[in-house]
Amino acid sequence: MKSQPVRGMNDLLPGECEVWAHLEGIVRDVIESYGYREIRLPIIEQTELFRRSIGEVTDIVEKEMYTFVDRNGDSLTLRPEATAGMVRAGISNGLLHNQRQKLWTVGPMFRHEKPQKGRYRQFHQFDVEAMGYAGPDVDAELIIMCARLWKRLGLSRLTLEINSLGTPESRQGYREALVSYFSAVKNRLDEDSIRRLGQNPLRILDSKNPDLQGIIAAAPVMLDFLDAESAEHFAAVREFLDAAGVPYMVSPRLVRGLDYYTRTVFEWQTDALGAQGAVCSGGRYDGLVEKLGGRSTPAIGWAMGVERLVALYEVCGGKVEKRLPDVYVVAAGPGTTAAAFALAESLRDASPPIRPELNLGGGNFAAQLKRADRSGARYALIIGEDEVRTGRAAVKSLRSDEAQFDVPAGALVAELQKRLPGR
Repeated sequence: MKSQPVRGMNDLLPGECEVWAHLEGIVRDVIESYGYREIRLPIIEQTELFRRSIGEVTDIVEKEMYTFVDRNGDSLTLRPEATAGMVRAGISNGLLHNQRQKLWTVGPMFRHEKPQKGRYRQFHQFDVEAMGYAGPDVDAELIIMCARLWKRLGLSRLTLEINSLGTPESRQGYREALVSYFSAVKNRLDEDSIRRLGQNPLRILDSKNPDLQGIIAAAPVMLDFLDAESAEHFAAVREFLDAAGVPYMVSPRLVRGLDYYTRTVFEWQTDALGAQGAVCSGGRYDGLVEKLGGRSTPAIGWAMGVERLVALYEVCGGKVEKRLPDVYVVAAGPGTTAAAFALAESLRDASPPIRPELNLGGGNFAAQLKRADRSGARYALIIGEDEVRTGRAAVKSLRSDEAQFDVPAGALVAELQKRLPGR
């Protein structure tokens, strides 16, 4: 039987990895320019962490988590998102005790969803979190950071939607209004919405059922139920975004899919990727740290799907040139391979380094030159028996009519650095 990857979990091949590495480097640079520091987390956590944080009445917990019982009888889960783990790490490592933290991480997440383009069972996210910051300024900073990232990457066709979910207390009045409204049209709701009506009616607003969109559009709006402090907080966020020149649309139906959100929520959407339009989403979760056993700590963050970022980058015309060797080292004749190895390592030691590819697996002189040409290198460095004896290297251009020439080994680095572009 031919071996295949697990459905919805994909290999990243050479060429693809180069694009990912390019984008990840830019994202890292932008995030860290705002003072955020990297943290690395386990991909497996206690199942209870996600039940308490994400919420029992969510598709993620009810249907999508990869959960198993280990040999000690503990229920463990492959992380479906990163925020809960970030908060757990902050608590268990004492990072939030009389401190504020600006942290980021990147890595794989796991959800048992129906695989389709832009939605996979193993997917990757950048996750950025600011813990201990209560004011609207950090909300705006995280959103503006994204806008700067799109600019650095040359991405277009992105729009920003924002909303406020208020506090749990103000949301209680909204919840009651939703229960009253949806109860009156209960006979038109689907099974999932009827179940959520008695557990968490805000989840109905997140329904993707096209038959419910008209009903949802006419439902009460959370912004009408905001407490005064949340309304002031949201107004300040909008003021800061206006001052930074970041356009947005207030979307009263934006509730996000996780139960821990409070006040500001936001989502960067694109129309360039079909149905999978959300590229970066986030919001404030001021009660989550306390809910997971820490001290009351305000916090906010966002998560960005790497697969969708890569897809959008390519749709917008972004390309990453393959990194080719500068030179290909040919070992021509018996007893020359050791000298070729030494030469290749001396090139890597140069400052700035020269990128060699060393011929491996033997082959006659003609075969090695063919390999050199296919490698994309600009020059072939030929180390034959005469070159070993005289301490020289023959330099053959692979991309021009330039005549072949010999260089003493001690002068080779300087000669190549003069001839190679960008040095």
